[in-house]
Amino acid sequence: MKSLLLFFALFLCLQISVYGQIENDHKKSVIASIDSKYDALTKLSDQIWSYEEIAFRENQSSEALAAYAKSQGFKVTRGVGEIPTALIAEYGSGRPVIGILGEFDALPGLSQKTVPYKDPLHKNAPGHGCGHNLFGVASLGAATAIKELIAHGHIKGTIRFYGTPAEEKFFGKLWMIRAGLFDDVDVVMDWHPSASTAANVQSSLAMVDFLVEYEGQSAHASADPWNGRSASDALELYTTGINYYREHIKPTVRIHYHIQNAGNVVNVVPDYAKIWTRVRDTKREGMTKVWKQVERIAEGAALMANVDYKISLISGIHEVLVNRTGGAALQKNLEALGAISYTEEEQEFAKKIQEATNSDVVGIESLIEPLKETQEHPMGGSTDVGDVSWNVPTIRLGATTAPKGTPWHSWAVVACGGMSIGHKGMIYAAKALATTMVDLYENPKLVEDIQAEFKKRKGDYQYKAMIPSGPPPLDFDQD
Repeated sequence: MKSLLLFFALFLCLQISVYGQIENDHKKSVIASIDSKYDALTKLSDQIWSYEEIAFRENQSSEALAAYAKSQGFKVTRGVGEIPTALIAEYGSGRPVIGILGEFDALPGLSQKTVPYKDPLHKNAPGHGCGHNLFGVASLGAATAIKELIAHGHIKGTIRFYGTPAEEKFFGKLWMIRAGLFDDVDVVMDWHPSASTAANVQSSLAMVDFLVEYEGQSAHASADPWNGRSASDALELYTTGINYYREHIKPTVRIHYHIQNAGNVVNVVPDYAKIWTRVRDTKREGMTKVWKQVERIAEGAALMANVDYKISLISGIHEVLVNRTGGAALQKNLEALGAISYTEEEQEFAKKIQEATNSDVVGIESLIEPLKETQEHPMGGSTDVGDVSWNVPTIRLGATTAPKGTPWHSWAVVACGGMSIGHKGMIYAAKALATTMVDLYENPKLVEDIQAEFKKRKGDYQYKAMIPSGPPPLDFDQD
């Protein structure tokens, strides 16, 4: 009995320490709602973690999110934007319409057990090396807490959860934007698993994804190679051209390629080759300039090898349009919530992750980053959230789900995302998103100010998606 009383006393102290900085009753309600659903949300996240599904193949993950949303009283629409795994879960009516993004796709080849050393759960299978098993669930948890306030008449408006597939390849949000699914939204909330907790007021890298295919003439590699025209020669000339070009591009540019086919056997002159290429830069204009030069390199390689070539656009994404007004509102809620706390066992797990990945062994940080100045040329990754941000003002959060120094898109992130370090970050993100959404529903002036900044930063730019005409490439080669 004494142990039980001590437990409740400690629990009460914890609640006081959290709520002592949260004076708004509706914010207290959403925090309590998310806490009450901790078991259900972590179970859902672990389900998606175990499904290990890649772009446009996230059938079980999409179904699990949709089923949970239905159980919480949302109206759920599946298959939006011509994507079977995309979904919208909505509740309420009228304005403001607040959207919240949720991703759930995994990355090929990163399957991992929840241990701090590399050990695949299923050999060569995908894994959540970007923490998307946490992403969609936290966003849906936040949306559910807001839905409950609307249902009880405490706030008015519409909450809309977007289940957005294929962020790691193809960029599903582009087709959802093209379908007009964001046209009536006032503000969008977004978060991403991270190695730190902060209101994200940095942009991202614009990027384009395309395939180059070469077709020549096969021949016996020894008996009559003069009768052959080698597609793999063209591919090698193409990559050589890219690598010589690297000296003459700005430091903000990144070029990547993945050879997908360069022939099948050594004694045949290959008549077909295929390479997947990505070009990035901090600004869309800079990315486009490099992209077009790389395409000319592809043409030159075809001429030198005397083969035919074809370039196919997969998709391309914009850099994020930052909204500092929204970021400042989020920052206040992060500071009110306080930092995530970790147990000794979690710190030890984090240190072992850092040891295994040759990072500084410092454990996992328990702090809130200050609101930083927005850099003109930030480095990092790319995201199709960028395209959303050019259509709707977007508030972005990073929440700690792995220790600093952890290589992203790696087995180490998968390991953290399937255990308590990831779970804590997920629940924290849900609370930060939900409390900030309370501000949006209660303060029309804040929404107006966020929209005013959006319009000023966007200027007269007319958004155009960088995707081919026609439906999403659902049957695209996943290799």
